[in-house]
Amino acid sequence: MTPKYFTLKEVSLSNHCPECYSKEGLKLTFKQGFAEHFFYKSITDDISTDLYCNTCDTPIFSGMWTREIEQVVAYHRRAISPKPTNTKVTSMAWLFIGIIIVVVLAIVLFATGIVAI
Repeated sequence: MTPKYFTLKEVSLSNHCPECYSKEGLKLTFKQGFAEHFFYKSITDDISTDLYCNTCDTPIFSGMWTREIEQVVAYHRRAISPKPTNTKVTSMAWLFIGIIIVVVLAIVLFATGIVAI
């Protein structure tokens, strides 16, 4: 399963792009991961950092960052407040739990002889 992310914060930077050397167009995005399963939804503590230049339409990977860009990214990383990790059970999970409880209760009632067919 591929990880899913939602955007926490987007910032326009005024640093020079390492590819096209433009001073405009750099956009820094922080994203937090979440997992969606059949029985639960969960926000994780995984934070992703993406840097993209809108001028030359190029993603700027962390190996290409200059020292100045690293300092700006570190500053903004300290400034973000990620959502707390949590897990929520879906309605399908509650339905499944309810069915299991009813089946176990029926088995116990039949086994003790309280209910007979």
